[in-house]
Amino acid sequence: MGSKWRKVKLALGINTCLYVPQTLDDSSPPIVSAGRPSDAVSPTPGHGLGCHPTTPTPSSSGLRLSLTGPKSSKRTCAICLTTMKPGQGHAIFTAECSHSFHFQCITSNVKHGNQICPICRAKWKEIPFQSPTSDLSHGRSRINPVGWPQDDGWMTVLRRLPPPRLDTSRQIASIFHAPEPVVFDDDEVLDQRPTEQRTSAKESADGNTIGTIDIKTYPEVSAVTRSASHNDFTVLIHLKAPVTSERQDSNRNQAELPPVCQNSRAPVDLITVLDVSGSMAGTKLALLKRAMGFVIENLGPSDRLSVIAFSSTARRLFPLRRMTDTGRQQALQAVNSLISNGGTNIAEGLRKGAKVLVDRKWKNPVGSIILLSDGQDTYTVSSPAGVRDQADYQSLLPISICRNNGEGLQIPVHAFGFGADHDAASMHSISEISGGTFSFIEAEGVIQDAFAQCIGGLLSVVVQELQVRVECVHPSLQLSSIKAGSYRTSMAADRRMGFIDVGVLYAEEERDFLVAINIPVCSDDEMSLLNVRCVYRDPITKETVTLEETNEVKIQRPEITGELVISMEVDRQRNRLRAAEAMAEARVAAENGDLAGAVSVLESCRRILSETASARASDRLCVSLCAELKEMQDRMANRQVYEASGRAYVLSGLSSHSWQRATARGDSTDSTSLVQAYQTPSMVDMVNRSQTMILGNPAPQRSLRPAQSFPVRSRR
Repeated sequence: MGSKWRKVKLALGINTCLYVPQTLDDSSPPIVSAGRPSDAVSPTPGHGLGCHPTTPTPSSSGLRLSLTGPKSSKRTCAICLTTMKPGQGHAIFTAECSHSFHFQCITSNVKHGNQICPICRAKWKEIPFQSPTSDLSHGRSRINPVGWPQDDGWMTVLRRLPPPRLDTSRQIASIFHAPEPVVFDDDEVLDQRPTEQRTSAKESADGNTIGTIDIKTYPEVSAVTRSASHNDFTVLIHLKAPVTSERQDSNRNQAELPPVCQNSRAPVDLITVLDVSGSMAGTKLALLKRAMGFVIENLGPSDRLSVIAFSSTARRLFPLRRMTDTGRQQALQAVNSLISNGGTNIAEGLRKGAKVLVDRKWKNPVGSIILLSDGQDTYTVSSPAGVRDQADYQSLLPISICRNNGEGLQIPVHAFGFGADHDAASMHSISEISGGTFSFIEAEGVIQDAFAQCIGGLLSVVVQELQVRVECVHPSLQLSSIKAGSYRTSMAADRRMGFIDVGVLYAEEERDFLVAINIPVCSDDEMSLLNVRCVYRDPITKETVTLEETNEVKIQRPEITGELVISMEVDRQRNRLRAAEAMAEARVAAENGDLAGAVSVLESCRRILSETASARASDRLCVSLCAELKEMQDRMANRQVYEASGRAYVLSGLSSHSWQRATARGDSTDSTSLVQAYQTPSMVDMVNRSQTMILGNPAPQRSLRPAQSFPVRSRR
């Protein structure tokens, strides 16, 4: 039998460890421990030609396949491990090697890059894929030759990946314990083109930024009687960042989207800090590689990327390199080398990522860190999850990149919590302390879209170091409060002037701040309230731009006022802040074990919102907020549901509303799991680009359009 089995093994080209049951006769098919069948772009450690036969055991990185052969009346899909029987509503795909799978399972496997049979590892000449013309209801599927379509962006990435090297001696230790430089000052020099070319690029950049920040102000009502005083009178300050002319119209056919223009935006230094612990094995790691392939393909030759991998410890796998053709190839090789094993040391991964940024010799105008993890740090934070405080979470983030460190870098960490087992509180705190966002990736398949949304913003930075200054005009006025979410605010001692430190804005990004003032009795017919000024730095020209709202915020002071109409814009933003405050209050109650109280807080807020002027006008933002509050109530149904997804969903919502920036969020009512609030057109374009780069022609997608903070007002 041994000789026959070796011949079968050689004929099939099997390079994985095998288990041959002693009870099977020679006619029985071989049973293969498939390793990580969905992770085709990475070799499985320990599955080499020199492996000894072992009994396959179920784990996070392997599958135990049924011992039933094709003669059995019950066939099992080797991917989902459930029974395959005709007539149960599931199409069945039978490959040329005679192995069968559920069609949905194998198409999902194939779209992640696999070209070989998950059971026998035979390389297929034809692969299945799902398209709008697939007729699954009748069990028919489309077959695609292995020669991938030329317009398939992801498969272009896959083709560029080098074939896996079957090196059985390569273990996780060889990656994480090889010598590293003491100082990470080996970053690639920035674009050093001749002077005349740089000048041309600068002129092109100046021409590609259309206008400056648009400032609008809205008092809550247009008039206050002379004899009345009004405490906490609200004025809305609305800002919108300029647009770049190179951004493509979001209505354009997404299959024709060109590469992101380099001259119209500020180049980026991007550090990706990626969890490769044992729990990332299998589909998660394959999807992470695919998402990283998309990021690499969409960075330009002036952008630089570094890859940090962490498990029990951390290592810089790829230094800060420009994404030229050569740089992309090297980056893809680094991503392809990722293998999963070990624990989860988030703090060490972030420390290594921060070191890359601190030690670099050269600096691009924009710098950012993307952190992805599916687990909890057990190496730095020793307190139990239920009793951790801000100091515990702050220990995870190097002081050199904290937002309020007072010196050094201020680099935002955009954190992505992957799956149900990640530490949402830690990831949210890391993003909050650094000035980044926290996204909850509940569905594994949306990771690439989540990354796409993030880099869609990072690749469109048009404003940096933005500070908003608010000054009282009338000598009797004083500021009462400034509501700006997570943005740092301050007021002068006499409360006549206030400041909001906004920082970075993406192209066409909007911000809304509510300023409250105390209005005294007045004998004038009209009162000037506020002046608003913005100061920021252009990331391309490095010039400081100062803007002042020339039209002062004014109100009428008649002796008698009729029925006043509350500003819809102000009411809308009050609702947003009211909802965010309710989310924060409910989260505190839930963490203290009072889920019923948390649900009650959210329900009360929904009821209040439904009675506001904007709700009665069927305002889109108000409707969205009510739906979001209802979703949070459902995710607080019991402790198990809250621990699995409720906490992460609420924290991602708080991150989004406090920064007024888009985050990815698990959402049972939305198949994309991308909440559209605060999306910019550049983000929408990048997400649509991501969704079209899966096996050939774009599948019909629900059009993702940016959700404005309030509808466009009609021109009069």
